[in-house]
Amino acid sequence: MIRTSAALLAAAAAVVTLAAAPASARDFAYCLQGGEWGYPGNCQFDSYQQCMTTASGTRAGCDINPVFAFRAQQQDVQPQPRLRHRRH
Repeated sequence: MIRTSAALLAAAAAVVTLAAAPASARDFAYCLQGGEWGYPGNCQFDSYQQCMTTASGTRAGCDINPVFAFRAQQQDVQPQPRLRHRRH
């Protein structure tokens, strides 16, 4: 009985962990920063306007999510193809 309960609890924990993984993997463009949020802050905003609306009336502000910015920069920098020299 105890083993069955422990197995069910472990299985439930695994399901919850796996279900939460895709949502946490998404990088949002803007972060609420300052006040209690620190750096990089609460990064769950698709638009600057969404973030600023949430920041309204607080000591927080909004800035681009550094993870989002880094990934965008890496996608802009594409490796240049190597030129092959032909021997004649």
